[in-house]
Amino acid sequence: MDKYQKLTDEKVFRYNNYSNDNRPQMMLIDAMNYSLKGGKRIRPVLVYAFCEALGGNIEYASAPACAVEMIHTSAFIHDDLPTLDNDDVRRGKEASHKKFGEPLAILAGDALSVLPFEVIADANELTADQKVLIISVLANSVGRDGMIGGQVIDIESRAREDITEEEIINMYRCKKGQLIAVSCVIGAICAEAGTESLRGAAEFGLRLGLAYQLVDDILDANEGKKTDNASIVTLYGVDKAREMAEKYTAEALEWVDNIDDDGFLKDLTQYLLDRTK
Repeated sequence: MDKYQKLTDEKVFRYNNYSNDNRPQMMLIDAMNYSLKGGKRIRPVLVYAFCEALGGNIEYASAPACAVEMIHTSAFIHDDLPTLDNDDVRRGKEASHKKFGEPLAILAGDALSVLPFEVIADANELTADQKVLIISVLANSVGRDGMIGGQVIDIESRAREDITEEEIINMYRCKKGQLIAVSCVIGAICAEAGTESLRGAAEFGLRLGLAYQLVDDILDANEGKKTDNASIVTLYGVDKAREMAEKYTAEALEWVDNIDDDGFLKDLTQYLLDRTK
């Protein structure tokens, strides 16, 4: 995990540095890089891990891995805004809008949502077919049927008392599961894996994403974090949420059984279930 995290940290800022001494551009880049610093790098780790597990060269996965981290960062910059989740702290420091003000934070999030596609398109290590497929699956995971659509479901659910388990799981799948799943798929694409491996990566990632969100909710509840977001914890309680997280984790592990070099993926899956922060 350290190897993949360090590789991400070494590469991601190379795609977003000053090209001139234009002060507004420098302010924007500073805000983007401020939010990119820190974090567990789980999504790029999954890109690298699937690429390597399926026999690929992880150097070929660098641009897509960093692109996924940029997308993830853009999402939480926007989520933290007062009009959405209204969080003041992210990755152990002031949220972007607290540090730079709301206008620049919004624009930094916007910029980090489009730069990834330029990064992928310019990646010399990838074939044209790989680039098109990666851009397609990444855009789908982020848009109306993915992360952004999940955020809309989240907002709409806060005013409801009749939300069902099925609706909450669908929200988890869109808001968090899709980007985690596409990280696995992108790693497989970088390794030039076949259709069955791509499907296995997607199925694994969706279940890992569901378990990840359930553990997040459990940790928030254990820390006494107050929220008006609908969740399995608010619907059923911590014990049921833990039971469901274990179920999705077990299902995820079944989807990587046919990968010869699956040791790290299995260890990571268990680690994410057992984490305490």
